[in-house]
Amino acid sequence: MRIQIFIEKVGWDSKLVNESYPWVEKQIVHRPTFSAWQRAARDSLLDVGVSPFNGFTYDHKYGTKVGGTIFDRFGRRHTAAELLATGNPDKLTVLVYATVQKIVFDTRGTRPKAVGVIFKDEKGQQHHAILNNDGQSEVIVSSGAIGTPQMLLLSGIGPKEDLQKLNIPVVLDNHFVGKGMADNPMNTIFVPTKRPVKQSLIETVGITNLGVYIETSCGFGQSNDSIHCHHGIVSAEIGQLSTIPPKQRSIEAVQAYLKSKKDIPVEAFRGGFILSKVANPWSTGELKLVNTNVEDNPSVTFNYFSHPYDVHRCVEGIRLATKVVQSQHFTNFTMCDRQTTEKLLNLTVKANVNLIPKHVNDTQSLEQFCRDTVITIWHYHGGCHVGKVVNPDYKVLGVDRLRVVDGSVFPESPGTNPQATVMMMGRYMGLKILQDRLGKFDGI
Repeated sequence: MRIQIFIEKVGWDSKLVNESYPWVEKQIVHRPTFSAWQRAARDSLLDVGVSPFNGFTYDHKYGTKVGGTIFDRFGRRHTAAELLATGNPDKLTVLVYATVQKIVFDTRGTRPKAVGVIFKDEKGQQHHAILNNDGQSEVIVSSGAIGTPQMLLLSGIGPKEDLQKLNIPVVLDNHFVGKGMADNPMNTIFVPTKRPVKQSLIETVGITNLGVYIETSCGFGQSNDSIHCHHGIVSAEIGQLSTIPPKQRSIEAVQAYLKSKKDIPVEAFRGGFILSKVANPWSTGELKLVNTNVEDNPSVTFNYFSHPYDVHRCVEGIRLATKVVQSQHFTNFTMCDRQTTEKLLNLTVKANVNLIPKHVNDTQSLEQFCRDTVITIWHYHGGCHVGKVVNPDYKVLGVDRLRVVDGSVFPESPGTNPQATVMMMGRYMGLKILQDRLGKFDGI
């Protein structure tokens, strides 16, 4: 999780970063219960050359390692909300069911300044939260790589022509808001097994010099409201619509997907997946508003694999993933014969992991397989880049008393999973703001 190159790239104080990470780790991160499936993945990764084995570590190291998990030994999930327990309740007010509608600005001076926000409560009634006029109070937006650029646009900060089309009063014309959106594309290889497996989420990871991560999960669950079979991380019903262009998300496409998924035998998923993720994609897209309702999703395009270098890395990742599946460590565990690459790819294509139309040659061309079976692992970033939307202290350029603290400012998604770094960033920036306000002295 502590990623030195990323820390240097974003210009953070490494000493303060390494003091902030443990604040997150000690409260919500746990050592995983290492399952037989994960052990087979570890041994297979080492067998195909993703070495050395770095053991259990939070650090980002090339090779194979076992990382932390937010699930404790009882299977209970821990979240960022638990970090509030260390806050001072006398100075902290949390409105659980409040939805911010937009940021309010005073535009009477030479520079617009944020003066508060308008939010809606659980009953749908609107309220104003106004900043103290003390010169230090500010609005901090932490709505994520999708929510933050959306909030800036709804509040009048963004491309002038786009805002005017929706009759949004322009506070600041900035054509970079919502630009440079990126997501780490992921593809999977299905691993059949004759041996019963318990659900196991990502614990083992192989980190390559090419910027490809190999991870694994196994098991599945069923529920009455699931579409025949809920596949967890590769379920179209929980997010894979993002992998098909908005204009192609027709009712017919969704219905065809549901039908094909229902036809899949349950037995087909008594196994798991090897995941191949391309880190630091060169392909980027943009975010635009579709209307002025904050509760409606904006239009987001990530343009997966539009850059040939991302396709090249995906192909190398799929080749590596298939070698992992074909390793004797996995075949011994699954009690299945070694499958050919084409058969393994066919199993994945037939799983209908997304709504993208498949091609007749998608198991013959690894490039086509990458494009046809891409899914998201929700590592969205960008949209409010430093130097274009915010300054190095993450204050929004061109306005006063407004700051962004979330992954929308990241030039890349750090590590195998960005959540620890995003949570650490909150602690880090809180300390930095206190230093700026109170000066640097012991305890701050």
